[in-house]
Amino acid sequence: MMADRSTQVRTSQPKSALEQTAWPRLDDGLIELLRRNGQTRWLDAGDVLFDVGEETYDFTYVEQGHIDILDRAQDRTVVRIQAGNVVGELGMLKGQKTFLAAIAGVTSRVIVVPQPVLRELVATSPEIADVVVSAFAARRRLLMEWNEGGLVLVGEENDRTALRLLEFARRSNIPHRWVDRSDDEAVVKLAATCDLPADGAAAVIGNSRVLTSPTPRELAEALGLDLVATSNAPFDVLVVGAGPAGLAASVYAASEGLSVLAVEDTAIGGQAGTSSRIENYLGFPRGVAGAELAYRGEVQAVKFGARLTSPRRAVHLAPESDCFAVRLDDGHAVRGRAVILANGVQYRRLPLDRLEEFEGQGVYYAATELEARFCRNGAAVIVGGGNSAGQAAMYLSRYAECTHMVIRGEGLSRTMSSYLTSRIESDSRIKLWTESEIVRLNGDDRLSRVTIRHRGTQGEHAIDTRALFIMAGAAPNTDWLGGQVRLDDKGFILTGRDAAGDLDGFATSCRGVFAVGDIRAGSVKRVASAVGEGSVVISAVHAWLQRDSRPPA
Repeated sequence: MMADRSTQVRTSQPKSALEQTAWPRLDDGLIELLRRNGQTRWLDAGDVLFDVGEETYDFTYVEQGHIDILDRAQDRTVVRIQAGNVVGELGMLKGQKTFLAAIAGVTSRVIVVPQPVLRELVATSPEIADVVVSAFAARRRLLMEWNEGGLVLVGEENDRTALRLLEFARRSNIPHRWVDRSDDEAVVKLAATCDLPADGAAAVIGNSRVLTSPTPRELAEALGLDLVATSNAPFDVLVVGAGPAGLAASVYAASEGLSVLAVEDTAIGGQAGTSSRIENYLGFPRGVAGAELAYRGEVQAVKFGARLTSPRRAVHLAPESDCFAVRLDDGHAVRGRAVILANGVQYRRLPLDRLEEFEGQGVYYAATELEARFCRNGAAVIVGGGNSAGQAAMYLSRYAECTHMVIRGEGLSRTMSSYLTSRIESDSRIKLWTESEIVRLNGDDRLSRVTIRHRGTQGEHAIDTRALFIMAGAAPNTDWLGGQVRLDDKGFILTGRDAAGDLDGFATSCRGVFAVGDIRAGSVKRVASAVGEGSVVISAVHAWLQRDSRPPA
């Protein structure tokens, strides 16, 4: 069966501001640059430029004719790229496998630039980088808006596996379409194209390949997002964690010519990527969503040649003869001549009966659109009094009839920025419970009620809710370091003179290993501070790499 070639398809003729960025018109100078670095080819109608699942694919400028971008699983055209525009997407710079196909719709003349050459041009030519990187980033956004990308996620609203896949896809900006099991018509239509299981979570990718109840990592591997397995030679810098500090370190290291691999255990952006709105970050007077800030940082890092991979968790750090080895949770080891620890903190788990049972079934550690839907026309309960909790309260109050904030202290002024404190205290949709704590969780298959106890009077109050958000405490992710670096009594990494008398800045007690951001003892727990530390540490990394010293045996 041939893919839809009707005229009722999307084209590269821009209509919106985002599409104008996605489908730029190249000037004569850029076209000539591509011509010098590429090869002119004629394609017959039906010729394949690349297909689904290919490891690499080349950048193509369409001089005559048009190229159709196809979803093989659905056998239809996603978008038609017309003469005067280019074929390519953000995955080309990130080293990802192709998830759509490209076929000449008619006889076409194109200029083909090999992928490695394009990366070199992006790294060395500001003119081509400005156009290509912006266009590729905008195209990824369009695919997300269109729910296109050759990936279909299937499941039920309350299925933990399905929700984890959805969260990973959304936070990782992986274009996808969601099919709820309750939508019989959509399920039947999809099942006609593949061997879809009768129930449970599933992912349909590429040429109708079906993954049954996959983990986020299994999905990432199937989509070609696994950038670790092929990484044998040591990188100049290994960055563990891709939150604000790790992304900043990746951007600055790569922009200064260092080879960089950043490893993130959940999704690019880390904990900050779940913030609904950061309003006191310099340069964004209207505020910026954490996910948006993370996406921009990721694109910027990729532009300079950094490699980022998730979900991968570091489980062991060890020095070798001329580098460091970081072992990951699947047994793979990656190596770097220097290591930057930027894997931050996680919210502490409350000592409550049935907590684990309800995690993902009413108990959450992030407040995004995915979780907010469970608060609609009901109550949301947040535990915590920091900025993240405050941002979550402001966001969830748009969905919930009432948002309850539960804190152990007497007020918010000591733990939260003034602008957030003022807004919360003046918002009638938010109720603050001071000197209080959650003592009981109730529900059948999922959470349905929480009980709050005042720490002074011991009085209790029950709240019917489908959504409890835990955003209290900060537990550093340092258990995996196995004594390789010195920690303080709370588990945070000591740096500089606190780690050893002759050290400065962000160096740990293990020479060649650095720590930045929330994981570092004494750091200011703010996004801007983390970004600053991640950028500044690179000068110390350069100094280490230029030494004759080697990691201690």
